[in-house]
Amino acid sequence: MAHWAELDENNIVLRVTVGDNNEADEGYGWLINNLGGVWVQTSYNASIRFKYASIGDTYDATRDAFISPKPYDSWILDKETCQWKAPTPKPIEEGKKFTWNEETLSWDEI
Repeated sequence: MAHWAELDENNIVLRVTVGDNNEADEGYGWLINNLGGVWVQTSYNASIRFKYASIGDTYDATRDAFISPKPYDSWILDKETCQWKAPTPKPIEEGKKFTWNEETLSWDEI
């Protein structure tokens, strides 16, 4: 099975679907012929394009990656992983949980 993400004119994922791909490009051809639009293959196990596409993600053609919406204004895109990173690393302390505080630009224990 192959998974496909439909993109709008701004490369935002509108929907993700699964299709048969017994022969090369068979699923893609069916999508184009029956639904039209722009489709990019995604992988359920994230073996291509860094992650499985989700509705609202952006497809970055330059990086050939699906990128989640930016969670906070202060977070920075890691160009190696195409994942958003906090300006400071999340603390790792056994038995404690932390959440990002955008006002203080720090991690708060919860």
